[in-house]
Amino acid sequence: MFEQTFKNIDDILHKDAGCGSELDYVEQTSWVLFLKYLDDLEKDKATAAELTGKTYTPIIDTEYQWSVWAAPKITNGNGDLKIDHNALTGDDLADFVNIKLFPYLKKFKTSAESADTIEYKIGEIFSELKNRIQSGYNLREVINRIDELRFRTHAEKHEMSHLYEAKIQNMGNAGRNGGEYYTPRPLIKTIVKVVAPEIGQKIYDGAVGSAGFLCEAFEFLKHSKKLTTADVVTLQKSTFYGKEKKSLAYIIGTMNMILHGVEAPNIVHTNTLAENLADIQEKDRFDIVLANPPFGGKERAEVQQNFPIKTGETASLFLQHFIKILKAGGKAGVVIKNTFLSNTDNASVALRKQLLESCNLHTVLDLPGGTFTGAGVKTVVLFFEKGAPTKKVWFYQLNLDRNLGKTNSLNEKDLAEFVELQKTKAESENSWNLDVQALQATSQYDLSAKNPNKKEETALRQPKQILDEMKALDKESEAILNSILNLI
Repeated sequence: MFEQTFKNIDDILHKDAGCGSELDYVEQTSWVLFLKYLDDLEKDKATAAELTGKTYTPIIDTEYQWSVWAAPKITNGNGDLKIDHNALTGDDLADFVNIKLFPYLKKFKTSAESADTIEYKIGEIFSELKNRIQSGYNLREVINRIDELRFRTHAEKHEMSHLYEAKIQNMGNAGRNGGEYYTPRPLIKTIVKVVAPEIGQKIYDGAVGSAGFLCEAFEFLKHSKKLTTADVVTLQKSTFYGKEKKSLAYIIGTMNMILHGVEAPNIVHTNTLAENLADIQEKDRFDIVLANPPFGGKERAEVQQNFPIKTGETASLFLQHFIKILKAGGKAGVVIKNTFLSNTDNASVALRKQLLESCNLHTVLDLPGGTFTGAGVKTVVLFFEKGAPTKKVWFYQLNLDRNLGKTNSLNEKDLAEFVELQKTKAESENSWNLDVQALQATSQYDLSAKNPNKKEETALRQPKQILDEMKALDKESEAILNSILNLI
């Protein structure tokens, strides 16, 4: 039902003058979805309070509750509830949403007790958003569709979060920078599995995007052991942290975590790279870093001043940030362009040197082209622990017997051998070890993923052999041409 509802909503938004792309569809669906989710959450809290003999005070004032402005219900002839045909629509609905509802919800940011409450998240989300659905009639149709959805049971919430993830993936496939919000989930699950966070550790993504890493880490920890009440509170309040520069990604990431079950995600809308590395203190550090920072971006000179190694390359600045913000003994899994391993510019060499000397870069996963749909860039995943220098790096090159793409994407089975071999750092046709001591003599710290164990499918021909074959082909062509001329 959820899947068909999303499809119907996209069809409605496609007709609206204010929504021109898949990115708009996700953004606009998100805020309506959030308010419906909030209504169901309040109903659950009211029921729970009633069972313990307590009184629940709603977060949202009566006038702005979903069941009052969005979906007031009446009973039809069969005794079923349906939306009152007198419910706001057209210009009346658009005016209510734009002039009254959004300004009301925005105020929660200043009135909330603290940033780790759902009240604060409501205010933050609606400070970043605006209603782009121009037609109040289209908005009424969207509301009616979303009102059909329920978020009451665990199964319903799980299905909803799964479909929301699929929607984010479609947005990535649609291009227009949508891909920067989406990292393939099989890859994220594998990274989380290898880093293996534990309950009580603080997990951070400074380029949070759609919060895929934090959502998967939450799922991993939820199933890592039988949770105590204290564990549940820890996961909700003091485990997951993120920062995101772009408004749409911030909204999608926050919404994604809420749908996965983290009620008030600790995601901040800010430019991570605007923070001076010298200002990071011990209290600001994290146990785990999981991230896929944007690659190919360029940062301005004033942003570069926040970093000891000056470079315009966004991903290189993020890597410096991640190394600095990790606690001693902290672990990381970070996706980066594979050119980072071998670039000869001063910044890349200095950053590789810093990584190898301040951290144990124990594993590099070399991914094939096409791993990121819509981006031809080849990437690697760096797995490292802060505190001790690197002595040996274990490389694994993912060699698949197919080309990756939209209809043939990466799956967990593809990465199963990597996960298994990584436990012992075993050598194979796809994996090998690199002694770092040999690198230090070169001064370039070149970490190129050159697999010494891979068998060549076909031997390369020698130049003389190629020239001899070309001469033979020329003679053959000349003979054919002469036979044709003799026939004329």
